[in-house]
Amino acid sequence: MNDNTQTIQWFPGHMAKTRRKIAEQLKLIDAVAEIVDARIPVSSRNPELKEIIGDKPHLILLNKCDMADDSATKKWIEYYKSQGIFAIPVDCKNAKGISLFKDTVKTLLSDRLDMYRAKGMVGKPLRVMVVGIPNVGKSSFINRIAGGNRAKVENRPGVTRGNQWFTVDKELELLDTPGVLWPKFDDNTVGEHLAFTGAVTDRIIDTELLAMRLLELLISSYPDLLNQRYKIAEFPEDSYDALCLLGKKRGMVIRGGETDTERAANMLLEEFRSCKIGKITLERVENNA
Repeated sequence: MNDNTQTIQWFPGHMAKTRRKIAEQLKLIDAVAEIVDARIPVSSRNPELKEIIGDKPHLILLNKCDMADDSATKKWIEYYKSQGIFAIPVDCKNAKGISLFKDTVKTLLSDRLDMYRAKGMVGKPLRVMVVGIPNVGKSSFINRIAGGNRAKVENRPGVTRGNQWFTVDKELELLDTPGVLWPKFDDNTVGEHLAFTGAVTDRIIDTELLAMRLLELLISSYPDLLNQRYKIAEFPEDSYDALCLLGKKRGMVIRGGETDTERAANMLLEEFRSCKIGKITLERVENNA
């Protein structure tokens, strides 16, 4: 396969300000809940977050787990556990795993709860800051657990702004923060994987090159799912030829018998993002931890 990796740079100026806000507000909260995309647990994390939050208790929510490979998600949870980090698979759209959040927070902060009880501070709510890169599902999570449509949700990168408190119940409060994304992608693979899932807008990338690169990864890791979906048992080695074959299989042919590769690219990306191809994880513990 060809090297079709693209250099993607996206650095809204407000991101540096967001990092400062998180650091400033750590004194207000007891723990940090970080939401990542279960399909790309490495690329959808902010690499600076660990440094920003320091030793503040921390848990990870693997969102969109219903779209990820179950066996890969299980391995990630085991890996985080080995690192002393609580992790929960969730799907904010259908509320899967959401009910586990509060008990997990209580377990994570059991020492603090014991201290509250010893000091007679019964009824003092635990406060958790919810962080995550844009479009990873942070607002959807808050809406699910806090009840009602309290956090603005729009399926476009970078829309969540401002800081808001949400009361889940008398025992738990959440602090919503703006989406966090580092100002520059030093590793091309990170930007590429975010683009596959739609966390980075398609308007700043070449869609056909992106689809060719995704197809390479799927042919390598999930050939059976591709065959089940598109009835292609073997793809050409060249990724452009592979995309052309995929398009022809779907009848995306233009005048002269050539494949409409733009339509084929958009179709592949849409079907990956909507889980029509199957449950897929692009980043595995054995290759990334």
